Amino acid sequence: MTSNEPAAHDAVVLAGGGARRLGGADKPGVPVGGRALLDRVLGACADARATVVVADPRPTVRPVCWAREDPPGAGPVAALDAGLRRVTADDVLVLSADLPFLAPDTVRRLLTALRSGGAEGVLLTDADGRDQPLVAAYRSAALRRELAVLAAAHGGLAGLPLRRLTAGLDLARVPDPVGSFDCDTWDDIATARARIREHDHVLDEWISAVKAELGVDLDVDTGVLLDLARDAAHGVARPAAPLTTFLVGYAAAQGAGGPEAVAEAARKAAELAVRWAQEAGQGAERAAGQDKAAETGGPGPDAG
Repeated sequence: MTSNEPAAHDAVVLAGGGARRLGGADKPGVPVGGRALLDRVLGACADARATVVVADPRPTVRPVCWAREDPPGAGPVAALDAGLRRVTADDVLVLSADLPFLAPDTVRRLLTALRSGGAEGVLLTDADGRDQPLVAAYRSAALRRELAVLAAAHGGLAGLPLRRLTAGLDLARVPDPVGSFDCDTWDDIATARARIREHDHVLDEWISAVKAELGVDLDVDTGVLLDLARDAAHGVARPAAPLTTFLVGYAAAQGAGGPEAVAEAARKAAELAVRWAQEAGQGAERAAGQDKAAETGGPGPDAG
């Protein structure tokens, strides 16, 4: 690792709760915006060197390691201990599997705050200022220390609440009412599904969902593609918009394949759409001039 590379971190995702307030539904598998809640969280922490999901194995958007607390259903502290036994990085993300709006930027903010300060953990707080210990980054050694203290004091970790664990840690906090939003009830699910369809969010959510579904890891300037689609629709024909943007993506994939290749292909296609529209405009002007000349009996615009 060079000095310019970020320190490695691992992630532990707790996904084995009983979801009593959802009537026992498979909460990690509930879709929001077409993607399972668990997959949305796994997408947000995709930069982790190792990701351990504490739950029974299931299909996921990317490969992960699986762990299970002993006995199953022994609670979040026991689940965290099971996950922590399978990671080795000095810093670890601890996340619940029901965070529909957790984003990679939020994860990076947590890790940056942890590494730049002296705290043993950095967690998000919700809209009401409450701590969210399952949307946090911790120093692994501090977690292991407190887990050992609890296990010795209680003869085990089963059934212990998370506040018993976090009470022994020096914590810093980052307010984030969106990233910390979790889905405990069907009303929460409905709120999350409604929010991603709002005008300000729907395009970003849709693009993220499509990239996840297709296995595409590429950040491009969506404004450039939308402008190209507009030019093709107005200057050529409405169906030209989706076909043109498809061809731009295909051309970029055939070439370098990165954001720069998409931008260059979009630039060429946009210039073509402008030329196409200009020719159509010139043709319309010529036809109008000829019609006017015919009406007046005078020469047309190209008469000698």
